[in-house]
Amino acid sequence: MSSSRLPKVALIAGPTASGKSALALELAERIDGTVVNADASQVYRDLRILSARPTREEEARVPHRLFGHVDGARACSAADWAADARTAIDQVHGEGRVPVLVGGTGLYLRTLLDGIAPVPAIDPGVRAAVRALPVAAAHEALTREDPAAAARLSSGDTARVARALEVVRSTGRPLAAWQQERRGGIAHRVALSPVILLPDRATLFARCDRRLAAMFDAGAVQEVAGLLSREDVPADAPVRRAIGVAEIAAMLAGGLSRDEALAGAQLATRRYAKRQYTWFRHQPPADWLRCDAANSQFYFSENV
Repeated sequence: MSSSRLPKVALIAGPTASGKSALALELAERIDGTVVNADASQVYRDLRILSARPTREEEARVPHRLFGHVDGARACSAADWAADARTAIDQVHGEGRVPVLVGGTGLYLRTLLDGIAPVPAIDPGVRAAVRALPVAAAHEALTREDPAAAARLSSGDTARVARALEVVRSTGRPLAAWQQERRGGIAHRVALSPVILLPDRATLFARCDRRLAAMFDAGAVQEVAGLLSREDVPADAPVRRAIGVAEIAAMLAGGLSRDEALAGAQLATRRYAKRQYTWFRHQPPADWLRCDAANSQFYFSENV
């Protein structure tokens, strides 16, 4: 089928505080669109303020999907989100509207567009043994059992080293071999119009700092206190790893002052934004437009 006849999907990606949400809202209003979340923190209903989810007033302006739809007691993996996103996108198309995907979680977007490797369930005994290894020992073992992965991964990357080692031990095949068989991606069946927002870095980091201060004033502290009071949310739950939770938790426990907690959360956000900035500059396809929010309007007017 010609790409011009495929159902349209707009995509606005980029680092945190780059202006994605405002642009998505403006675009959705103009093209009769529905905003679909692609941010790993914004899927959780517990942290509307701290995750910078759209306000209720913004959500009332156009339909929104997959914002705050997961309870914090449950982990939402990239595969979980991609399955939800495929359903949401199909529903939006069925309503005669255009999905406007917006978010900064590259793994989510890659899983949705390209599919996921069909890695079988890992043997629990293998997983426990691998996760018990110090990262240096795990990387040394990976050098023997999957040399290509060991060469590709940093020796200090605990999570990825463990994942590669548990896969090769449990399945007998390297993770890279499984990844060549990705399934479930939607890139082939939609006409994608992607834009990556990359503002000037100094401007971006200043926005991060201002937004964190506003979050602290707007109720983020109380929001985290409510999350921490939940006995059904495990200490290692993904929602508790959202940026700002650890710093506010330390403040509530008396270990940090409010100013120290804010400064720590701001620093963590800037570091995260820097990693996202680098990823979005280099990892997505070269033909995806990279610009700031102001320069994206002409592109969308021509392509969506």
